[in-house]
Amino acid sequence: MNAFGLIQICLMLSSTTIISSLQCNHLPLQQRKVIENSLRLLDKMGKKFPQQCLREKISFRFPVQVLQPRQKETVGVAIEEIFQNIFYIFSKNLTLAAWNGTALDQFQNGLYLQIEQLEACVINTHAQHRWNKEVSRLKLKKYFQKIDCFLKDKQHDLCSWEISRAEMRRCLQLIDKVTRKL
Repeated sequence: MNAFGLIQICLMLSSTTIISSLQCNHLPLQQRKVIENSLRLLDKMGKKFPQQCLREKISFRFPVQVLQPRQKETVGVAIEEIFQNIFYIFSKNLTLAAWNGTALDQFQNGLYLQIEQLEACVINTHAQHRWNKEVSRLKLKKYFQKIDCFLKDKQHDLCSWEISRAEMRRCLQLIDKVTRKL
């Protein structure tokens, strides 16, 4: 890609971020689109779940109560936290994952842009301050630490990545379910 094409893409992405941050009221609809795209990219990244990994499946137990507060802003902060953790998990030691690199890059870029947009909306509220004091943040941190530790214990092997990919799929589906109710 030439420099002009790259500049056009950067300008388009930055203007999209600015415009969408001004329209935080439309965030649930936008999140549904991002999640739909993320789920599609997760499927595209790898093939079917490997049969040899079935015996290694583990339950990480996503803390669904963090997505049940009545205030839309608090749910937005929780979703931002979830996206940040998913981005962190999918940003390291992916050499044994054997995934489609283009789909992975698009997945990471989509998450990053959504995190920026959520941050812009959260900054406009006082929900971030309340969220910092809540037990929910610790529950999410514990959940994602389990996944991170699982990957480390399995030395980031193929099965651990496939199990983590399946878990992130479930996580995104839960977020989608919640955003549809907002």
